[in-house]
Amino acid sequence: METFGEKIWKLTEKCVSLPKLYKVKDYMKKTLLIISLVVTLITAAPVGAMAGEMEPAAVSEQQADDMRAAILVNEQTVTVSGAQGETLEVVSLTGKVVKTIAIDSPAQRIELNLPKGCYILKVGKVVRKISIR
Repeated sequence: METFGEKIWKLTEKCVSLPKLYKVKDYMKKTLLIISLVVTLITAAPVGAMAGEMEPAAVSEQQADDMRAAILVNEQTVTVSGAQGETLEVVSLTGKVVKTIAIDSPAQRIELNLPKGCYILKVGKVVRKISIR
């Protein structure tokens, strides 16, 4: 019993000679390849042009100060740098402020002496989650 695809193939062979059919297939492949290439180039060109025209975003002084602040943790010792004049807040996961420490120098080392648990350290807009074991 012939499948539907086989019946279509036989009808196609009767209507179009086999070499002509392969030429049509090759022509369609080339045409589709050219169309896809053109579409890719057209859609990619504006993105590349826009990338060259973009200006760097202006950074305010407050944002620059927040970017410079860094919190480094090594077990119970915390080093805060770039946050002179700010305060370090140590908050438990329940939301209770455990400690508040003023940062006096450009790079200050602080011993936390906290019980085991997870805490959140906050200096300005810089926030770090730590785990004391």
